[in-house]
Amino acid sequence: MNWLARGMIDTLLSLPNRTSKTISAGAGTVLARRRVRGLRGNSLKVAEQSIIHANITFEEIGGEIQIGSRCFIGRSNLICYRSITIGDDVIMSWGITIVDHDSHSLEWEGRKDDVRDWASGRKDWSRIAHAPVEIGSKAWIGFNAAILKGVVIGEGAVIGACSVVTRNVPPYSLVAGNPAKVIRSLHPSTQDRSIGGL
Repeated sequence: MNWLARGMIDTLLSLPNRTSKTISAGAGTVLARRRVRGLRGNSLKVAEQSIIHANITFEEIGGEIQIGSRCFIGRSNLICYRSITIGDDVIMSWGITIVDHDSHSLEWEGRKDDVRDWASGRKDWSRIAHAPVEIGSKAWIGFNAAILKGVVIGEGAVIGACSVVTRNVPPYSLVAGNPAKVIRSLHPSTQDRSIGGL
């Protein structure tokens, strides 16, 4: 049995109705519910014909992740406090991290009790910066990239492997590096050409 067939069986066992109050998956979508954490009180919506192998973590009640049609997300990490949106026809490799928050306060006073709070099963989000992340349709994200809070990746953009994206990415552009910078523009008609190293 190949990996896709195993994934479909996992999905069918995990999502017998394909829809619940907190999770919905369109026709033909492969999604392993066992890789989703903290789903209660949050919303995960995946449109049709997508293959999602990512670990998905909701940090707090009230988060929403939307993934479009015909997307592929390899063994990566989506970490959501409030909002992550991924368009249609997006391809994401493995080892990618998308996070819509800073995880901790930048100031010591704001994070000094974090470990003690975790041990008590709580977290104070009042001093932690967060902002929605949006990945435009037709984007391609290379392995081990990091997409940080507040970033909007434009339609058809390509993110080079191991890039750290801290700012918005224009549509149909190639970015790479840490922090990621525009390397060149891509015309929509050249988007199908192979770009080595991604």
